[in-house]
Amino acid sequence: MIVAGVMSGTSADGVDVALCRIGPGRTPDASPRVQFLGAVGFPYPRALRAELFRVMEGQPLPAAEMSCMNWRLGEIYAECVHKAAAKYGIKVALVGCHGQTIHHQPTPVRYLGAPVRSTWQTGEPAVIAERMRCPVVSDFRPADLAADGQGAPLVPMLDWCLFRSAKASRVLLNLGGIANLTAIPAGGDTGTVLAFDSGPANMVIDHCMMSLFGKKFDRHGNVAQRGCVLPKVLTPLLLDRYFSVPPPKSCGREQFGAAYATRLIAACGDAGASDADCVATATALTAESILAAYQAFVAPHLQSAASLARVELYAAGGGTKNRTLMAALRQGLTGFAVQVRSMDDLGVPARAKEAVAFALLAWLTWNGLPGNIPSATGADRPAILGKVSYG
Repeated sequence: MIVAGVMSGTSADGVDVALCRIGPGRTPDASPRVQFLGAVGFPYPRALRAELFRVMEGQPLPAAEMSCMNWRLGEIYAECVHKAAAKYGIKVALVGCHGQTIHHQPTPVRYLGAPVRSTWQTGEPAVIAERMRCPVVSDFRPADLAADGQGAPLVPMLDWCLFRSAKASRVLLNLGGIANLTAIPAGGDTGTVLAFDSGPANMVIDHCMMSLFGKKFDRHGNVAQRGCVLPKVLTPLLLDRYFSVPPPKSCGREQFGAAYATRLIAACGDAGASDADCVATATALTAESILAAYQAFVAPHLQSAASLARVELYAAGGGTKNRTLMAALRQGLTGFAVQVRSMDDLGVPARAKEAVAFALLAWLTWNGLPGNIPSATGADRPAILGKVSYG
């Protein structure tokens, strides 16, 4: 079955479409077989991206405009899938669309006299189904959240199916807007999978770049390389409570969005730092929070589950192009005897991994199979994820 996975992450920089051939494993207990066929990335229109940021940062938008945004995104996703399929000469039989997250609140807040947990991904799937004339699975997170999970991370199902190893413990690091880690002990079952969001990856860096330089991101980490990290600013930031909370946990713009980045910029300004110093400090925040998470949660988990196995770490996501960030991670992980490699080495392009994951999750849902890993999300049970729109 040819499945298109569609992903637009917390960086809201655009849409990634991955095309895969997915089928059942050769035995009833085997994982699905996933063959990566190709991927294409599409940038969001500038005006849409600006409007998305407004909503994701909590600014009010009339219900009528929210409705229009939902439908506009549906048209954009459909167009992206159509163009990707045409490029590779493929007829798509099923689409898995994550949608654009505009709010994610896995911890309860009081609302109208009761504690409420919620998540909201927008982008009308009925439009995609009609344009592509095939079924679409969307809105994956709510089923896990309803089962008392975090609703994230959901990519560990792909990590488990494709990248586990009997001989080596593997850590899969994704550097999108948010950084997340999946740790799979050598030879372990799904119950041994540990996965969580460690904190910001590109989100804070990108905000600093836009605010200070008018650029979407720090290309290759060149600006951070010119600057100096400010320990007086960095150290208090690393004391944020989120970093020390044990998994399962997930985060987003609610914790590390514009307000958080603005405080970092202000603290750097108060310290008399240059703009490059500010970006360097934001980049160090990402690296140090990931390394702290590895030390506090990942290393002990792997040691307890498979103490003699070697550890391999594979990085994916747009942050892998930031050479300054990647150099800091490589240096920090040498003390754990961990070599950082690219997801490309496992046959999936670093940028396309999350889109491939949602292609797999759509296939699982279409076949009535659960897509979450409870040990990763904290859910009470395995759950069939998403909602189906028929084309």
